Amino acid sequence: MYFKYLLVALLLSTSLFAEGNVTADQTTEEKSGEEIVLPSKKIVIEGLDTFDEVELFDALSVDHASWFQFWKESTPTIKEKLIPTLPAALRSFFDSEGYYDATFEIKETDDTVIVKIHEGEPVRVADINVTSDYDLSGVITFKPGEVFTAKKFIQIKGDIISLMLKEGYCSYELDSKAYVDLEKHTVDVKYALKKGGVCTFGNVTVTGLETIDPRIVKSRVRAEKGMRFSTEAVQDTSTAIYGLQSFDSVLINVDRKFYNVVPVDITVQEMKDPYHIEAGLGYDTYVGPRIHTKFVKHNFMGNAQQLSLGLAWSSLEQLVRFDFYKPVLMDIYGFDVDLGASVGYSNLEYDGFREKKAWMRAFLKHESDKFKLVGGIAFEAIEIDQIDDGVCVLPCDAYNTFLLSYPYLEVTYDARDSKLNPKYGYYLSGYVETGIPTDDQSSLYLKTELEARGIYTVSDLTMAIVGKIGSISMDDDSYGGIPESKKFFAGGAYSNRAYGFREIGVIVSPTEDLINGALSMANLSLEFDYPIWGDLYGAVFTDNTMLTSESYDFSGDIITSAGAGVRYMTPVGPFKLDIGFNVHDPSIYGISFQIGQSF
Repeated sequence: MYFKYLLVALLLSTSLFAEGNVTADQTTEEKSGEEIVLPSKKIVIEGLDTFDEVELFDALSVDHASWFQFWKESTPTIKEKLIPTLPAALRSFFDSEGYYDATFEIKETDDTVIVKIHEGEPVRVADINVTSDYDLSGVITFKPGEVFTAKKFIQIKGDIISLMLKEGYCSYELDSKAYVDLEKHTVDVKYALKKGGVCTFGNVTVTGLETIDPRIVKSRVRAEKGMRFSTEAVQDTSTAIYGLQSFDSVLINVDRKFYNVVPVDITVQEMKDPYHIEAGLGYDTYVGPRIHTKFVKHNFMGNAQQLSLGLAWSSLEQLVRFDFYKPVLMDIYGFDVDLGASVGYSNLEYDGFREKKAWMRAFLKHESDKFKLVGGIAFEAIEIDQIDDGVCVLPCDAYNTFLLSYPYLEVTYDARDSKLNPKYGYYLSGYVETGIPTDDQSSLYLKTELEARGIYTVSDLTMAIVGKIGSISMDDDSYGGIPESKKFFAGGAYSNRAYGFREIGVIVSPTEDLINGALSMANLSLEFDYPIWGDLYGAVFTDNTMLTSESYDFSGDIITSAGAGVRYMTPVGPFKLDIGFNVHDPSIYGISFQIGQSF
Protein backbone atom coordinates (compact mmCIF):
# COMPACT_ATOMS: atom_id res chain seq x y z
CA MET A 1 0.00 0.00 0.00
CA TYR A 2 1.24 3.46 -0.90
CA PHE A 3 1.29 6.20 1.74
CA LYS A 4 2.15 9.64 0.42
CA TYR A 5 3.28 11.89 3.25
CA LEU A 6 1.32 10.00 5.84
CA LEU A 7 0.95 12.05 9.00
CA VAL A 8 1.94 9.78 11.83
CA ALA A 9 -0.11 11.21 14.65
CA LEU A 10 1.26 8.77 17.14
CA LEU A 11 4.63 10.55 16.97
CA LEU A 12 3.03 13.50 18.71
CA SER A 13 1.84 11.47 21.66
CA THR A 14 4.35 10.89 24.42
CA SER A 15 2.20 8.31 26.12
CA LEU A 16 2.01 5.97 23.15
CA PHE A 17 5.78 5.79 22.84
CA ALA A 18 6.70 5.98 26.50
CA GLU A 19 9.08 3.27 27.49
CA GLY A 20 7.60 0.69 29.79
CA ASN A 21 4.10 0.89 28.35
CA VAL A 22 3.84 -2.81 29.08
CA THR A 23 3.49 -3.14 32.82
CA ALA A 24 5.12 -6.17 34.36
CA ASP A 25 4.06 -7.80 37.57
CA GLN A 26 6.48 -7.74 40.43
CA THR A 27 8.96 -10.59 40.55
CA THR A 28 7.48 -11.71 43.82
CA GLU A 29 4.13 -11.11 45.43
CA GLU A 30 3.20 -11.10 49.05
CA LYS A 31 0.39 -13.49 49.88
CA SER A 32 -0.35 -14.79 53.35
CA GLY A 33 3.21 -13.90 54.32
CA GLU A 34 4.69 -16.17 51.64
CA GLU A 35 6.62 -15.22 48.53
CA ILE A 36 5.24 -16.51 45.25
CA VAL A 37 7.74 -16.64 42.40
CA LEU A 38 6.11 -16.13 38.99
CA PRO A 39 7.09 -18.73 36.37
CA SER A 40 9.61 -17.53 33.78
CA LYS A 41 11.32 -18.75 30.64
CA LYS A 42 14.71 -18.08 29.11
CA ILE A 43 14.62 -15.65 26.21
CA VAL A 44 16.96 -15.51 23.23
CA ILE A 45 17.14 -12.55 20.82
CA GLU A 46 18.50 -13.19 17.33
CA GLY A 47 19.10 -10.97 14.31
CA LEU A 48 19.91 -7.66 16.01
CA ASP A 49 22.29 -5.48 14.02
CA THR A 50 21.78 -1.83 14.97
CA PHE A 51 20.52 -2.19 18.50
CA ASP A 52 22.18 -3.48 21.62
CA GLU A 53 20.54 -6.52 23.14
CA VAL A 54 20.28 -4.78 26.52
CA GLU A 55 18.13 -1.99 25.01
CA LEU A 56 15.60 -4.56 23.85
CA PHE A 57 15.71 -6.42 27.16
CA ASP A 58 14.74 -3.23 28.98
CA ALA A 59 11.93 -2.46 26.53
CA LEU A 60 10.50 -5.99 26.88
CA SER A 61 10.81 -6.08 30.70
CA VAL A 62 13.28 -8.96 30.50
CA ASP A 63 15.08 -9.85 33.72
CA HIS A 64 18.82 -9.67 33.07
CA ALA A 65 22.04 -8.82 34.87
CA SER A 66 23.62 -5.43 34.26
CA TRP A 67 27.33 -5.35 33.47
CA PHE A 68 28.19 -4.53 37.08
CA GLN A 69 25.83 -7.09 38.68
CA PHE A 70 28.34 -9.92 38.75
CA TRP A 71 26.40 -11.66 41.53
CA LYS A 72 23.18 -11.94 39.50
CA GLU A 73 22.12 -14.81 37.23
CA SER A 74 23.34 -13.89 33.75
CA THR A 75 20.72 -15.83 31.74
CA PRO A 76 17.97 -13.43 30.54
CA THR A 77 14.45 -14.55 31.49
CA ILE A 78 10.96 -13.26 30.87
CA LYS A 79 7.90 -13.96 32.97
CA GLU A 80 5.41 -16.22 31.21
CA LYS A 81 2.59 -13.72 31.79
CA LEU A 82 4.45 -11.23 29.59
CA ILE A 83 5.02 -13.53 26.62
CA PRO A 84 1.64 -12.69 24.96
CA THR A 85 2.59 -8.98 25.08
CA LEU A 86 5.84 -9.45 23.13
CA PRO A 87 4.44 -8.64 19.64
CA ALA A 88 2.98 -5.31 20.79
CA ALA A 89 6.07 -4.42 22.83
CA LEU A 90 8.40 -5.22 19.91
CA ARG A 91 6.26 -3.22 17.49
CA SER A 92 6.21 -0.22 19.84
CA PHE A 93 9.98 -0.34 20.37
CA PHE A 94 10.96 -0.54 16.68
CA ASP A 95 8.37 2.06 15.60
CA SER A 96 9.64 4.49 18.21
CA GLU A 97 13.19 3.97 16.95
CA GLY A 98 12.21 4.67 13.32
CA TYR A 99 12.19 1.03 12.07
CA TYR A 100 8.58 0.82 10.88
CA ASP A 101 9.03 -2.18 8.61
CA ALA A 102 10.90 -4.31 11.17
CA THR A 103 9.55 -7.85 11.39
CA PHE A 104 9.96 -10.51 14.05
CA GLU A 105 9.11 -14.14 14.62
CA ILE A 106 8.44 -15.53 18.08
CA LYS A 107 8.87 -19.22 18.86
CA GLU A 108 8.23 -20.81 22.22
CA THR A 109 9.50 -24.11 23.63
CA ASP A 110 9.00 -25.66 27.03
CA ASP A 111 11.64 -23.49 28.68
CA THR A 112 12.74 -20.90 26.09
CA VAL A 113 11.34 -18.05 24.02
CA ILE A 114 13.23 -17.38 20.78
CA VAL A 115 12.72 -13.99 19.09
CA LYS A 116 14.10 -13.67 15.55
CA ILE A 117 14.23 -10.10 14.31
CA HIS A 118 14.72 -8.52 10.90
CA GLU A 119 15.30 -4.82 11.54
CA GLY A 120 14.63 -3.66 7.98
CA GLU A 121 15.37 -0.18 6.68
CA PRO A 122 14.92 2.77 9.05
CA VAL A 123 13.09 5.99 8.31
CA ARG A 124 15.53 8.88 7.92
CA VAL A 125 15.10 12.64 8.17
CA ALA A 126 14.77 14.18 4.69
CA ASP A 127 13.69 17.76 5.34
CA ILE A 128 13.71 20.03 8.39
CA ASN A 129 11.39 23.01 8.13
CA VAL A 130 11.65 25.64 10.86
CA THR A 131 9.55 28.80 10.97
CA SER A 132 10.33 30.80 14.09
CA ASP A 133 10.82 34.34 15.36
CA TYR A 134 13.23 33.01 17.99
CA ASP A 135 16.59 31.36 17.29
CA LEU A 136 16.12 27.59 17.65
CA SER A 137 19.39 26.53 16.02
CA GLY A 138 20.74 25.13 19.27
CA VAL A 139 17.54 23.27 20.12
CA ILE A 140 16.49 21.51 16.91
CA THR A 141 19.25 18.92 16.66
CA PHE A 142 17.87 16.76 13.84
CA LYS A 143 20.29 16.40 10.92
CA PRO A 144 19.35 15.38 7.36
CA GLY A 145 19.96 11.68 6.85
CA GLU A 146 19.86 10.63 10.48
CA VAL A 147 17.45 7.97 11.70
CA PHE A 148 14.23 9.54 12.92
CA THR A 149 13.11 8.55 16.43
CA ALA A 150 9.92 9.55 18.19
CA LYS A 151 11.77 10.05 21.45
CA LYS A 152 14.03 12.71 19.96
CA PHE A 153 11.12 14.41 18.18
CA ILE A 154 9.19 14.67 21.44
CA GLN A 155 12.30 15.73 23.37
CA ILE A 156 12.97 18.60 20.97
CA LYS A 157 9.39 19.79 21.35
CA GLY A 158 9.79 19.71 25.12
CA ASP A 159 13.12 21.54 24.91
CA ILE A 160 11.51 24.33 22.87
CA ILE A 161 8.75 24.70 25.45
CA SER A 162 11.28 24.72 28.31
CA LEU A 163 13.35 27.35 26.50
CA MET A 164 10.36 29.62 25.93
CA LEU A 165 9.33 29.47 29.59
CA LYS A 166 12.90 29.93 30.78
CA GLU A 167 13.28 33.05 28.63
CA GLY A 168 9.97 34.52 29.78
CA TYR A 169 7.71 33.76 26.78
CA CYS A 170 4.73 32.12 28.44
CA SER A 171 2.35 32.99 25.56
CA TYR A 172 4.20 31.12 22.81
CA GLU A 173 2.47 29.26 19.99
CA LEU A 174 4.16 26.05 18.86
CA ASP A 175 3.15 23.64 16.11
CA SER A 176 5.31 20.54 15.54
CA LYS A 177 4.59 17.77 13.04
CA ALA A 178 6.34 14.79 11.47
CA TYR A 179 5.28 13.63 7.99
CA VAL A 180 6.42 10.09 7.24
CA ASP A 181 6.65 8.48 3.80
CA LEU A 182 6.83 4.76 4.56
CA GLU A 183 7.49 3.83 0.93
CA LYS A 184 10.54 6.10 0.64
CA HIS A 185 11.55 5.60 4.26
CA THR A 186 11.80 9.35 4.79
CA VAL A 187 10.30 11.85 7.19
CA ASP A 188 9.85 15.62 6.97
CA VAL A 189 9.77 17.43 10.31
CA LYS A 190 8.20 20.82 10.84
CA TYR A 191 8.46 23.25 13.75
CA ALA A 192 6.53 26.52 13.69
CA LEU A 193 6.99 28.89 16.63
CA LYS A 194 5.67 32.33 17.55
CA LYS A 195 7.26 33.41 20.80
CA GLY A 196 4.63 35.98 21.75
CA GLY A 197 5.13 38.77 24.28
CA VAL A 198 7.37 38.75 27.34
CA CYS A 199 5.59 37.69 30.53
CA THR A 200 6.23 39.04 34.02
CA PHE A 201 5.45 37.76 37.48
CA GLY A 202 2.44 39.17 39.27
CA ASN A 203 1.29 39.24 42.89
CA VAL A 204 2.61 36.60 45.28
CA THR A 205 0.12 34.84 47.55
CA VAL A 206 0.96 32.31 50.27
CA THR A 207 -1.55 29.86 51.78
CA GLY A 208 -1.28 27.03 54.28
CA LEU A 209 0.69 28.86 56.99
CA GLU A 210 -0.16 28.25 60.65
CA THR A 211 2.77 29.41 62.82
CA ILE A 212 4.93 31.22 60.27
CA ASP A 213 4.55 34.83 59.14
CA PRO A 214 3.86 35.08 55.35
CA ARG A 215 6.57 37.72 55.19
CA ILE A 216 9.17 35.06 55.98
CA VAL A 217 8.10 32.89 53.06
CA LYS A 218 7.93 35.91 50.74
CA SER A 219 11.51 36.80 51.71
CA ARG A 220 12.56 33.62 49.89
CA VAL A 221 10.60 34.38 46.72
CA ARG A 222 12.91 34.80 43.72
CA ALA A 223 9.99 35.24 41.33
CA GLU A 224 9.29 38.80 42.39
CA LYS A 225 6.44 40.95 41.10
CA GLY A 226 7.35 42.75 37.89
CA MET A 227 10.33 40.50 37.16
CA ARG A 228 10.55 38.74 33.82
CA PHE A 229 8.93 35.32 33.94
CA SER A 230 11.37 32.42 34.19
CA THR A 231 11.01 28.80 35.22
CA GLU A 232 14.45 29.08 36.82
CA ALA A 233 13.14 31.79 39.15
CA VAL A 234 10.25 29.49 40.09
CA GLN A 235 12.63 26.64 40.84
CA ASP A 236 14.93 28.93 42.82
CA THR A 237 11.93 30.09 44.84
CA SER A 238 11.01 26.50 45.67
CA THR A 239 14.58 25.72 46.69
CA ALA A 240 14.82 28.82 48.88
CA ILE A 241 11.53 28.12 50.68
CA TYR A 242 12.50 24.51 51.30
CA GLY A 243 15.77 25.94 52.63
CA LEU A 244 13.85 27.30 55.62
CA GLN A 245 13.54 23.62 56.65
CA SER A 246 10.08 24.14 58.09
CA PHE A 247 7.81 22.67 55.41
CA ASP A 248 6.79 19.17 54.39
CA SER A 249 5.62 20.40 50.99
CA VAL A 250 5.90 23.52 48.85
CA LEU A 251 3.72 23.87 45.74
CA ILE A 252 4.19 26.86 43.42
CA ASN A 253 1.46 27.42 40.84
CA VAL A 254 2.20 29.68 37.88
CA ASP A 255 -0.54 28.36 35.61
CA ARG A 256 -2.72 31.46 35.74
CA LYS A 257 -2.06 34.26 33.27
CA PHE A 258 -3.63 37.68 32.79
CA TYR A 259 -2.37 39.63 29.77
CA ASN A 260 1.13 38.14 30.14
CA VAL A 261 1.18 38.73 33.90
CA VAL A 262 1.58 35.48 35.84
CA PRO A 263 0.54 35.46 39.53
CA VAL A 264 2.63 33.31 41.86
CA ASP A 265 0.44 31.13 44.07
CA ILE A 266 2.38 29.36 46.82
CA THR A 267 0.80 26.63 48.93
CA VAL A 268 2.83 25.20 51.80
CA GLN A 269 2.35 22.61 54.49
CA GLU A 270 4.25 23.15 57.72
CA MET A 271 6.26 20.29 59.18
CA LYS A 272 4.16 17.90 61.21
CA ASP A 273 7.23 16.45 62.91
CA PRO A 274 9.72 19.32 63.39
CA TYR A 275 12.20 17.24 65.39
CA HIS A 276 15.12 15.79 63.46
CA ILE A 277 17.67 13.40 64.92
CA GLU A 278 20.54 11.93 62.96
CA ALA A 279 23.50 9.79 63.91
CA GLY A 280 26.10 8.12 61.78
CA LEU A 281 29.51 6.61 61.38
CA GLY A 282 31.52 7.87 58.44
CA TYR A 283 34.95 8.64 57.12
CA ASP A 284 36.44 12.09 56.70
CA THR A 285 39.48 12.56 54.49
CA TYR A 286 41.10 14.67 57.24
CA VAL A 287 40.06 13.25 60.62
CA GLY A 288 39.48 9.65 59.47
CA PRO A 289 36.70 7.47 60.95
CA ARG A 290 34.16 9.74 62.61
CA ILE A 291 31.02 9.38 64.71
CA HIS A 292 28.56 12.24 64.66
CA THR A 293 25.06 13.04 65.83
CA LYS A 294 22.78 16.04 65.44
CA PHE A 295 19.56 17.13 67.11
CA VAL A 296 17.49 19.79 65.33
CA LYS A 297 14.22 21.51 66.23
CA HIS A 298 12.81 22.97 63.04
CA ASN A 299 10.35 25.86 63.29
CA PHE A 300 11.48 26.42 66.87
CA MET A 301 8.81 28.57 68.56
CA GLY A 302 7.37 29.34 65.11
CA ASN A 303 8.42 31.66 62.29
CA ALA A 304 10.81 29.06 60.80
CA GLN A 305 13.39 29.51 63.54
CA GLN A 306 15.85 26.68 64.02
CA LEU A 307 17.76 25.38 67.04
CA SER A 308 20.34 22.59 66.75
CA LEU A 309 22.94 20.68 68.74
CA GLY A 310 25.78 18.88 66.96
CA LEU A 311 28.28 16.39 68.40
CA ALA A 312 31.20 14.68 66.67
CA TRP A 313 34.04 12.44 67.74
CA SER A 314 37.09 11.00 66.06
CA SER A 315 40.65 10.24 67.15
CA LEU A 316 41.70 13.68 65.85
CA GLU A 317 38.64 15.79 66.68
CA GLN A 318 36.03 16.20 69.39
CA LEU A 319 33.32 18.78 68.76
CA VAL A 320 30.16 20.16 70.35
CA ARG A 321 28.21 23.14 69.01
CA PHE A 322 24.85 24.89 69.42
CA ASP A 323 23.34 26.88 66.54
CA PHE A 324 20.35 29.19 66.34
CA TYR A 325 18.89 30.73 63.21
CA LYS A 326 16.10 33.29 62.86
CA PRO A 327 14.96 34.28 59.36
CA VAL A 328 13.85 37.89 58.73
CA LEU A 329 14.92 39.52 61.97
CA MET A 330 14.49 42.98 60.45
CA ASP A 331 14.06 44.94 57.25
CA ILE A 332 16.81 47.40 56.27
CA TYR A 333 15.86 49.67 53.36
CA GLY A 334 13.71 46.92 51.83
CA PHE A 335 16.27 44.15 52.37
CA ASP A 336 15.29 41.27 54.64
CA VAL A 337 18.01 40.40 57.17
CA ASP A 338 18.37 37.08 58.99
CA LEU A 339 20.07 36.42 62.34
CA GLY A 340 22.34 33.52 63.22
CA ALA A 341 24.32 32.59 66.32
CA SER A 342 26.68 29.79 67.30
CA VAL A 343 28.54 28.67 70.42
CA GLY A 344 30.77 25.65 70.73
CA TYR A 345 33.96 23.89 71.69
CA SER A 346 36.38 21.84 69.59
CA ASN A 347 39.55 19.89 70.27
CA LEU A 348 41.29 19.28 66.94
CA GLU A 349 44.72 17.83 66.17
CA TYR A 350 46.59 19.45 63.29
CA ASP A 351 49.89 18.40 61.80
CA GLY A 352 52.34 19.49 64.52
CA PHE A 353 49.98 20.93 67.13
CA ARG A 354 46.63 20.52 68.86
CA GLU A 355 44.08 23.32 69.03
CA LYS A 356 41.47 23.65 71.77
CA LYS A 357 38.94 26.32 70.87
CA ALA A 358 35.83 27.77 72.48
CA TRP A 359 33.83 30.27 70.48
CA MET A 360 30.79 32.50 70.33
CA ARG A 361 29.62 33.98 67.05
CA ALA A 362 26.66 36.05 65.85
CA PHE A 363 25.91 37.29 62.36
CA LEU A 364 23.38 39.07 60.17
CA LYS A 365 22.75 37.80 56.64
CA HIS A 366 20.95 39.00 53.54
CA GLU A 367 20.62 36.65 50.60
CA SER A 368 18.90 37.12 47.26
CA ASP A 369 18.97 35.13 44.03
CA LYS A 370 22.68 35.64 43.30
CA PHE A 371 23.93 37.95 46.04
CA LYS A 372 24.78 37.09 49.65
CA LEU A 373 26.11 39.41 52.35
CA VAL A 374 27.10 38.16 55.82
CA GLY A 375 28.44 40.38 58.58
CA GLY A 376 29.12 39.32 62.14
CA ILE A 377 31.34 39.32 65.18
CA ALA A 378 33.17 36.43 66.80
CA PHE A 379 34.95 35.76 70.09
CA GLU A 380 37.40 32.89 70.33
CA ALA A 381 39.61 31.51 73.07
CA ILE A 382 42.25 29.30 71.44
CA GLU A 383 44.90 27.21 73.12
CA ILE A 384 47.68 25.79 70.94
CA ASP A 385 49.35 22.78 72.62
CA GLN A 386 52.23 20.49 71.79
CA ILE A 387 51.18 17.03 70.64
CA ASP A 388 54.16 15.49 72.47
CA ASP A 389 54.98 17.22 75.74
CA GLY A 390 58.27 19.08 75.58
CA VAL A 391 58.57 18.77 71.80
CA CYS A 392 58.26 22.05 69.89
CA VAL A 393 57.58 21.20 66.28
CA LEU A 394 56.56 24.83 65.73
CA PRO A 395 58.54 27.73 67.22
CA CYS A 396 58.03 27.38 70.96
CA ASP A 397 56.29 30.76 71.29
CA ALA A 398 53.58 29.48 68.92
CA TYR A 399 52.30 27.22 71.73
CA ASN A 400 50.25 29.73 73.63
CA THR A 401 46.75 30.89 74.52
CA PHE A 402 45.13 33.41 72.18
CA LEU A 403 42.07 35.57 72.81
CA LEU A 404 40.51 36.81 69.59
CA SER A 405 37.73 39.29 69.00
CA TYR A 406 37.00 40.12 65.41
CA PRO A 407 34.22 41.43 63.19
CA TYR A 408 34.03 39.79 59.79
CA LEU A 409 32.34 40.39 56.47
CA GLU A 410 31.67 37.98 53.59
CA VAL A 411 30.32 39.02 50.18
CA THR A 412 29.35 36.51 47.49
CA TYR A 413 27.97 36.90 43.98
CA ASP A 414 27.00 33.58 42.43
CA ALA A 415 26.12 33.77 38.72
CA ARG A 416 26.51 30.05 37.99
CA ASP A 417 23.66 28.28 36.24
CA SER A 418 23.57 25.63 38.98
CA LYS A 419 24.96 25.40 42.48
CA LEU A 420 25.05 21.59 42.41
CA ASN A 421 26.70 20.98 39.05
CA PRO A 422 27.32 24.20 37.09
CA LYS A 423 27.99 24.20 33.35
CA TYR A 424 28.20 27.96 32.78
CA GLY A 425 28.70 31.13 34.76
CA TYR A 426 31.00 32.64 37.33
CA TYR A 427 31.33 33.00 41.08
CA LEU A 428 32.98 35.80 43.08
CA SER A 429 33.53 36.03 46.82
CA GLY A 430 35.47 38.12 49.29
CA TYR A 431 36.10 37.69 53.00
CA VAL A 432 37.72 40.00 55.55
CA GLU A 433 38.15 39.80 59.31
CA THR A 434 40.07 42.11 61.58
CA GLY A 435 41.24 41.40 65.12
CA ILE A 436 40.25 43.96 67.74
CA PRO A 437 42.62 44.37 70.70
CA THR A 438 40.35 44.31 73.76
CA ASP A 439 43.23 43.81 76.22
CA ASP A 440 47.00 43.27 76.22
CA GLN A 441 46.53 39.62 75.24
CA SER A 442 44.31 40.20 72.20
CA SER A 443 45.66 39.90 68.68
CA LEU A 444 45.52 42.78 66.21
CA TYR A 445 45.51 41.56 62.62
CA LEU A 446 43.77 41.83 59.23
CA LYS A 447 42.92 38.72 57.20
CA THR A 448 41.55 38.92 53.66
CA GLU A 449 40.61 36.28 51.09
CA LEU A 450 39.33 36.58 47.51
CA GLU A 451 38.03 33.84 45.23
CA ALA A 452 36.86 33.75 41.61
CA ARG A 453 35.48 30.84 39.58
CA GLY A 454 34.61 30.61 35.90
CA ILE A 455 32.81 27.74 34.19
CA TYR A 456 32.11 27.23 30.50
CA THR A 457 30.91 24.22 28.51
CA VAL A 458 31.60 23.50 24.84
CA SER A 459 29.58 20.57 23.54
CA ASP A 460 29.88 18.12 26.46
CA LEU A 461 33.26 19.38 27.72
CA THR A 462 33.00 21.47 30.89
CA MET A 463 36.00 23.69 31.62
CA ALA A 464 36.51 25.39 34.97
CA ILE A 465 39.07 27.71 36.51
CA VAL A 466 39.23 28.58 40.23
CA GLY A 467 41.56 31.22 41.64
CA LYS A 468 42.09 32.07 45.31
CA ILE A 469 44.32 34.64 46.97
CA GLY A 470 44.69 35.74 50.58
CA SER A 471 46.96 37.46 53.07
CA ILE A 472 47.27 38.23 56.77
CA SER A 473 48.94 41.31 58.18
CA MET A 474 49.67 41.86 61.88
CA ASP A 475 50.66 44.74 64.08
CA ASP A 476 54.27 44.23 65.16
CA ASP A 477 53.28 45.01 68.74
CA SER A 478 50.38 42.56 68.73
CA TYR A 479 50.62 40.14 71.66
CA GLY A 480 51.70 36.69 70.53
CA GLY A 481 50.60 37.17 66.93
CA ILE A 482 47.80 34.85 65.86
CA PRO A 483 47.24 31.12 66.43
CA GLU A 484 48.72 28.81 63.83
CA SER A 485 45.27 27.56 62.83
CA LYS A 486 44.34 31.06 61.64
CA LYS A 487 47.12 31.01 59.06
CA PHE A 488 46.86 29.62 55.54
CA PHE A 489 47.37 25.95 54.72
CA ALA A 490 46.61 24.04 51.53
CA GLY A 491 45.81 20.54 50.37
CA GLY A 492 42.61 18.60 49.81
CA ALA A 493 39.68 18.58 47.41
CA TYR A 494 39.36 22.38 47.31
CA SER A 495 43.00 23.36 46.79
CA ASN A 496 45.86 20.95 45.95
CA ARG A 497 44.73 17.38 45.38
CA ALA A 498 48.17 15.79 45.54
CA TYR A 499 48.04 16.38 49.32
CA GLY A 500 45.63 15.73 52.16
CA PHE A 501 43.52 18.43 53.79
CA ARG A 502 45.73 21.22 55.25
CA GLU A 503 48.90 19.19 54.71
CA ILE A 504 50.83 21.97 52.94
CA GLY A 505 52.42 24.73 55.02
CA VAL A 506 54.88 27.40 53.93
CA ILE A 507 56.39 26.21 50.61
CA VAL A 508 60.17 26.22 50.28
CA SER A 509 60.49 24.35 46.95
CA PRO A 510 58.23 22.68 44.36
CA THR A 511 58.44 19.46 46.39
CA GLU A 512 58.95 20.67 49.99
CA ASP A 513 56.98 22.62 52.56
CA LEU A 514 57.15 23.44 56.25
CA ILE A 515 54.78 22.58 59.03
CA ASN A 516 54.19 26.31 59.69
CA GLY A 517 51.13 28.09 58.37
CA ALA A 518 51.54 30.89 55.82
CA LEU A 519 50.68 34.59 55.92
CA SER A 520 50.08 34.78 52.16
CA MET A 521 48.34 32.29 49.88
CA ALA A 522 47.52 31.88 46.20
CA ASN A 523 45.96 28.88 44.49
CA LEU A 524 44.95 28.30 40.86
CA SER A 525 43.06 25.18 39.70
CA LEU A 526 42.02 24.13 36.21
CA GLU A 527 39.65 21.24 35.56
CA PHE A 528 38.09 19.59 32.49
CA ASP A 529 35.08 17.26 32.85
CA TYR A 530 33.68 15.07 30.07
CA PRO A 531 30.91 12.43 30.10
CA ILE A 532 32.12 8.85 29.70
CA TRP A 533 28.94 6.82 30.02
CA GLY A 534 25.54 7.90 31.28
CA ASP A 535 25.96 9.78 34.57
CA LEU A 536 29.64 8.87 34.81
CA TYR A 537 32.14 11.62 33.96
CA GLY A 538 35.91 11.64 33.67
CA ALA A 539 38.09 14.59 34.65
CA VAL A 540 41.65 15.86 34.39
CA PHE A 541 42.94 18.73 36.50
CA THR A 542 45.92 20.71 37.68
CA ASP A 543 46.32 22.54 41.02
CA ASN A 544 48.99 25.18 41.67
CA THR A 545 49.67 26.46 45.18
CA MET A 546 51.85 29.20 46.66
CA LEU A 547 52.23 29.71 50.44
CA THR A 548 54.73 32.23 51.85
CA SER A 549 55.72 33.31 55.36
CA GLU A 550 55.43 37.07 54.75
CA SER A 551 52.35 39.25 54.36
CA TYR A 552 51.48 40.19 50.78
CA ASP A 553 54.38 38.15 49.42
CA PHE A 554 53.43 36.35 46.20
CA SER A 555 56.91 35.65 44.87
CA GLY A 556 57.45 32.22 46.43
CA ASP A 557 57.83 28.73 45.01
CA ILE A 558 54.81 26.89 43.64
CA ILE A 559 53.74 23.30 44.22
CA THR A 560 52.05 22.02 41.05
CA SER A 561 49.97 18.87 40.92
CA ALA A 562 48.12 17.13 38.12
CA GLY A 563 45.72 14.26 38.15
CA ALA A 564 42.55 12.59 37.01
CA GLY A 565 39.27 11.60 38.53
CA VAL A 566 35.74 10.36 38.03
CA ARG A 567 32.41 11.99 38.84
CA TYR A 568 29.10 10.22 39.26
CA MET A 569 26.13 12.54 39.02
CA THR A 570 23.57 12.25 41.81
CA PRO A 571 20.50 14.37 42.69
CA VAL A 572 22.56 16.20 45.34
CA GLY A 573 25.52 16.87 43.07
CA PRO A 574 28.44 14.83 41.76
CA PHE A 575 30.27 12.25 43.82
CA LYS A 576 33.92 12.97 43.05
CA LEU A 577 36.99 10.76 43.37
CA ASP A 578 40.34 12.32 42.42
CA ILE A 579 43.95 11.17 42.39
CA GLY A 580 46.55 13.94 42.18
CA PHE A 581 50.36 13.78 41.85
CA ASN A 582 53.08 16.34 42.43
CA VAL A 583 54.42 16.90 38.90
CA HIS A 584 58.01 17.27 40.21
CA ASP A 585 57.85 14.17 42.41
CA PRO A 586 55.09 11.65 41.52
CA SER A 587 55.82 9.70 44.71
CA ILE A 588 53.90 12.51 46.43
CA TYR A 589 50.25 11.88 45.71
CA GLY A 590 46.84 12.17 47.28
CA ILE A 591 43.39 10.62 46.95
CA SER A 592 40.36 12.76 47.73
CA PHE A 593 36.64 12.28 47.49
CA GLN A 594 33.68 14.53 48.10
CA ILE A 595 30.01 15.05 47.30
CA GLY A 596 29.43 18.34 45.50
CA GLN A 597 31.24 20.32 42.89
CA SER A 598 34.44 22.25 43.71
CA PHE A 599 33.70 24.92 41.10
